[in-house]
Amino acid sequence: MTEKNNTLKKKCLKVKLVITDVDGVLTDGGMFYSENGEMLKKFNTRDGMGVALLRNFKIPVVIITGENSKIAISRAKKLLIKDIFIGIKQKELLLSKICKKYKVEKNNIAYIGDDINDLAILKQVGLSASPKDAISIIKKNSNYICKLKGGEGVLREIADLIISYQKLN
Repeated sequence: MTEKNNTLKKKCLKVKLVITDVDGVLTDGGMFYSENGEMLKKFNTRDGMGVALLRNFKIPVVIITGENSKIAISRAKKLLIKDIFIGIKQKELLLSKICKKYKVEKNNIAYIGDDINDLAILKQVGLSASPKDAISIIKKNSNYICKLKGGEGVLREIADLIISYQKLN
């Protein structure tokens, strides 16, 4: 096992909570508007299974999004995600509250983000991840860059990664 893989394994073994962004991670970042102004977003079913698999390993998922999105709330509800924070511009400010609620340390958290508003929180968690099509500064600051682009099952890829290491121990 290479040193990089060994470091990734150690980080995955510590994960007790996953936090994810929505647009650009759970979706491809695109937004569709109808003539009536209704916004639509497309989510990937594989991410839903990723949430369920993590739940089976007693690893909850939390959503933090900068958008003020009722659609994201609906998706969280469908996936039985208890905590979703919408309209959050400085996501890192929620970390201590989330750590306290879930009784975890920052190094027990995996965070998946794709854009500049994810950078500060990405730098503070134990395992940082980004979609293949994230902006370059996010990828440079990620421990793991997904093989998939946003909206293609990124959360599932991270869930599989974490679980693959945790199953072995």
